[in-house]
Amino acid sequence: MSCPICGKDTDPRYRPFCSRRCADIDLGRWLKGGYVLPGDAAEDGADPLAEDLPSGQDMSGQDRGPSGGPSGRLN
Repeated sequence: MSCPICGKDTDPRYRPFCSRRCADIDLGRWLKGGYVLPGDAAEDGADPLAEDLPSGQDMSGQDRGPSGGPSGRLN
C-alpha cells in the first residue's frame, strides 16, 4: 500500500501514511475544507439543522415563547 499523499510505502505507525508529516498534511486538508462531498451549496444564512426542529423549538429542544425566548415551561 502506498501513502495517499506522497506515494511512498506506508509505515505501520502512521497507516495509511508513510510519516507523521504526510498524516499532518492530510489533517490540514481536512481542517481547511480541502476534502468536500459534492452537493448543492447551502444558502447564505440558512441553518440546515433548523429545518429538522419542530416548530417553536430551539436547538436545546426547549419551547420558545412568543418573543423567541424561553417560555418557562419544562419539557
